Amino acid sequence: MNIKKVGNVILAVKDLDKSIQFYNEIIGLPIKNQRRSWVDLGTGGALLSLHPASLTAQHSGSSIENGITIGFLVGDVASAVEELKEKGVTIYRDIIEKDSGRNAIISDPDDYLISLFEPIFDDKEQQTSGYHGFTPA
Repeated sequence: MNIKKVGNVILAVKDLDKSIQFYNEIIGLPIKNQRRSWVDLGTGGALLSLHPASLTAQHSGSSIENGITIGFLVGDVASAVEELKEKGVTIYRDIIEKDSGRNAIISDPDDYLISLFEPIFDDKEQQTSGYHGFTPA
């Protein structure tokens, strides 16, 4: 096997239209591709892909129950949290500070958790291996 990179993160959602509105209009991820039951959001790197959990069965489970958390790098976590509060987004955990940066956690319409991370590194695009203390638990 020769994996080159993560292509996308796929979320099964209860209401595709509501999730598209959240990730596109509220969070600000641009729509890259959209079909009737699938949408890819993002510009480069891994895409966030949304699809209905099932056309016949009800969606169940949250991030806490299934262990999924999405992480976004942001330039200023404080202003991001304020903007999201004004838009009615649920703040799961307010800003905390660690050696590697600042972090807050919000939740989406399906109760998936989203970690907003503002790194203190000189290279603000840098990922780090293990954001210790930045997970919801």
